[in-house]
Formats: sequence, C-alpha cells, structure tokens
Amino acid sequence: MEKSQYLEKLLSKYEGTFDIYKPYYIDGKEYPAYGYFFSDLKERKLEQNAGLWASHSYEHILFLTADKIMQTQLHEARTIISDYMEPVLVLKNGRVPEKNHMYSFLTVILISQYPPDKDTIKAVKRYSFEKEYRFKLRGFCTGQLALVSMEDRKITCSPAAEKKRPLLQDIFGEERLALNK
Repeated sequence: MEKSQYLEKLLSKYEGTFDIYKPYYIDGKEYPAYGYFFSDLKERKLEQNAGLWASHSYEHILFLTADKIMQTQLHEARTIISDYMEPVLVLKNGRVPEKNHMYSFLTVILISQYPPDKDTIKAVKRYSFEKEYRFKLRGFCTGQLALVSMEDRKITCSPAAEKKRPLLQDIFGEERLALNK
C-alpha cells in the first residue's frame, strides 16, 4: 500500500468524529492534513438551570508523510507539538487554557513508505510530552507520536499513543480483506 492510500483510509476513519482540514499550513509549511475534535460536557442543576460543572476536551492530530521518516522528521514532529500545538492550539497564545479545559491530546501521525532506522524507532518509543495547568485545575495536555511504515507494515507508538495502535492496524487488516475477496 502507498502512504497516500493509507492516509486517505485513515482520514476516512477520523472524518466521523473529527473536523479534517486538507492541506494544513503551519508557518508556511504544508502538511497533508490536520484533524480537530472537541467535546463539551456539562452538568446542570434542573431546579435553577444553573451549571454545576463543565469540561472541554480536545484532540488535535497532524498527519505528516515522507518516503522515509528519519530523525529530522521526528524532530519536526516534536517541535510542532511543543512550539505550535501546545502554545497556539491549547493555550491560544495565553498562559493557561480556557476555563473548563479538561484535557488536550496533541498527536502527530508520521506515515512512511519505507521502514525507519532503529534510532528513530527508539526515539518514538521514548517520546513523552506532558503539561499540567494550574495543578490540573485548568487541565492537562499530552503529546503523542505514532509512526506507520508501509513497506513492513509496522506501527511504532509513544507510550501515550498506544491507544491509537488498533485503529492504525485496522487499515492494514482491511486491505488484506479486500485483497482476499
């Protein structure tokens, strides 16, 4: 499977719950796609119609493709999370997130046609990005990296991104089913 085919199938999975923007630009650089998810939960007291609590949850996913993901693309992904996604998308260029912010997941999915080198795989597995705002009174954010290689069909995830593995693997499984028909 080609990386562009994989990306389109992955985006079709996310389109049900995410707003997808294709292409997406960060500081003038074009990326194939960006996905945005927002959930607003509220608990109200019925007698007075007064709000008891509210929580806002977000997920931002940036998709990055290359023939071979190497340390330069991995450095770019980590920098995007720390220097763009967190300050611009979570903090909105402020000091803390908005009131009622509960959490934000900041994810970069790297899609590679060819397998990455061992150092890149190790770096993805070791990646960690966690921020708490006002002792979690304004929530937290977590950075996640997932690397998918087309040629060997391997998926490498940072510890925080492990929950994404089944979705990323499903696309390879669907291709196998289509070929067997």
